[in-house]
Amino acid sequence: MAKRTRGSNRPGQRHPDRHGSARPQNRPAPRPTGALSATEEARAAELEAQIVAQERDAEANRNRNRDRARAPEATRPGRPGGQGLLAARAAEEYGYVVRDVRRIIYVGGAVAAALAVLYVLIDVFHAVTIS
Repeated sequence: MAKRTRGSNRPGQRHPDRHGSARPQNRPAPRPTGALSATEEARAAELEAQIVAQERDAEANRNRNRDRARAPEATRPGRPGGQGLLAARAAEEYGYVVRDVRRIIYVGGAVAAALAVLYVLIDVFHAVTIS
């Protein structure tokens, strides 16, 4: 019995590399070197403009990141005092606390003023007599 090898074919079959393909291949006709159609030139110009715009954006991002890295911690946005996200949340909460303390002071001051007026009316001027 004959041993078959990997590249052997059955009788009647042709190997495409040695004898050519059984089907003709549809290949575009070669153009002279350097000749482009008008649509290809327009597409190439559009692609080049996109590449230039992307390079410009990348350069701007690099410059922005470099400037941000050089900036002191206290001036970076979103990082009060250079502490990070926790400090940013705490600073926001401190805003609420400051407003609440101001309201407490206003209400306490108004109550103290009302008590002072009542003291003057009752004890000093005897406008109201309690029997």
